[in-house]
Amino acid sequence: MNSPVLNNKYPLEERTAKFGEDIIRFCSGLSLNTVTKPIVNQLVRSGTGIGANYMEANGGSSRKDFQNKIYICKKETQETKHWLRMMKVCFSEKIVEIDQLWNEAQELTLIFSKIVSTLRNGKN
Repeated sequence: MNSPVLNNKYPLEERTAKFGEDIIRFCSGLSLNTVTKPIVNQLVRSGTGIGANYMEANGGSSRKDFQNKIYICKKETQETKHWLRMMKVCFSEKIVEIDQLWNEAQELTLIFSKIVSTLRNGKN
């Protein structure tokens, strides 16, 4: 039997939303100081921005608009990986959780890279 998410018209919408939720849950439990607060803020912004930009891409008014938003999704995902790397320095006791988030961000990067490549090559 297939998963309801896989039968969904936009499974990537669900995946990017879940990733944003995972970022929020992870960051909610962290203790902040002058160094960690801006890094956590940046991670939340980029990690939740992926899904928001993907939703915008799906509502795009043209192929070019869709392509631009997908490219932004890819950039947001790469930025998220950077902030997760910085989080390892700030919260070394959370490396396992950070690595899990980083691995999902890496998979999303590969997905968005493939979509961008396909769009650039003129394929549907």
